[in-house]
Amino acid sequence: MNRPPFLVALRTGGVRPEDDAETRLKKTLLVFATGLVSAGSMLWLFLYGQMGPQFSATAPLIFQLAVVGNLLYYLRSGNFDRFRYSQLALFLFAPFAVQWSIGNFITASGTSLWGLLAPIGAVLFFGVRESLAWFIAYIFLTALSGFFDYFLADTLASNAPKVSTRTSVFFFALNFAAISSIVYLLLRYAVQEKAKAQASLEATHRLLQDEQERSERLLLNILPGPIAERLKHDSQTIADGFADVTVMFVDIVNFTRIAEKMTPQQVFAMLNRIFSSFDELAEHHATEKIKTIGDAYMVAGGLNNEQSNYTQSIAELAVAMRDLLHRDFTVNDMHLDVRIGIGTGPVVAGVVGKKKFIYDLWGDTVNLASRITSEGTPGMIHVDETTYQRLAEHFCFDQPKVLHLKGKGDTVVYRLDRLREANP
Repeated sequence: MNRPPFLVALRTGGVRPEDDAETRLKKTLLVFATGLVSAGSMLWLFLYGQMGPQFSATAPLIFQLAVVGNLLYYLRSGNFDRFRYSQLALFLFAPFAVQWSIGNFITASGTSLWGLLAPIGAVLFFGVRESLAWFIAYIFLTALSGFFDYFLADTLASNAPKVSTRTSVFFFALNFAAISSIVYLLLRYAVQEKAKAQASLEATHRLLQDEQERSERLLLNILPGPIAERLKHDSQTIADGFADVTVMFVDIVNFTRIAEKMTPQQVFAMLNRIFSSFDELAEHHATEKIKTIGDAYMVAGGLNNEQSNYTQSIAELAVAMRDLLHRDFTVNDMHLDVRIGIGTGPVVAGVVGKKKFIYDLWGDTVNLASRITSEGTPGMIHVDETTYQRLAEHFCFDQPKVLHLKGKGDTVVYRLDRLREANP
């Protein structure tokens, strides 16, 4: 991976474009903590000098150089793992070293309290489990300092520089306030950044949900709902046999001749108006649109649902489509007419192909409905014998007629006129 230029790394805290949100937070937190500790330690040393006590500045100076040098090395190398281990080690051991160089807990005003930043930082920069070792190390060093201060109190007291009670109390308060402030600022910054990351994640999740819903709607516009669900969860071929399905074709009369006189845009607009209206009617009658084939519209009933009167729904849909074209000339501004053919019987249904797939029907019933349509009279609805037997009670039919169908020979068909009026 390419490391960012030094100035860019300094401005961004060593964050790289490929870093995830958690790594970005850890890097910025540790650089922020380094700045706070450096500023706090310099202020501590300055105030100590102003209050009167004169201590050797060697240990604090070495700490400052080590902290800043470690930061610069990290920004140059980009090695965050090494940086966080070494920086936390400085946070842990340096305060105890400074306290030991001054004297004891009292004379140093509890400088070792700064070492608490190491286990707290470990929680933020490593994790809860890894922070336990750092906390144990802090407790051990604190206990070790307390042990020597207790058993060597007289010796340490004689060698320690004289610090007034007022100065000692002031720096106790200063150390507690400084460490409390740094811990608060680090935790506050971490919570704010996590909240921002969570908000960004939720926004991304909402976008993904919107995209998923859009994809779901697109898929349901291509396939029936149950088939779409099966296709999402099963990579096997989808092919089902249905013993009884009602299939209907709607074919625009003289479409080729009419389209020759129109521009492509006009042809598209005309078909889109008509077929969109048919889609709405198909949905209203709880039937399944299968596909459009040029100027033909194919729909079926009895597929993948529990509707028991699907043949009647298909017949009602046929009447609605025919009547729509005869009365609504905003949809049918060219005054087009249609042939409609309906057949009922067994079919095979499935999804064809792996790309640009389509849910389609095959079988003798499909062929029968298609040929009844092509041989039918414009403006009329023709059905086969099976369909007629189911609908005779609910619809008015003209006398049967015999059509010669390709591949079927002479076939009796019935012309459906309208829905019967309910008896008083």
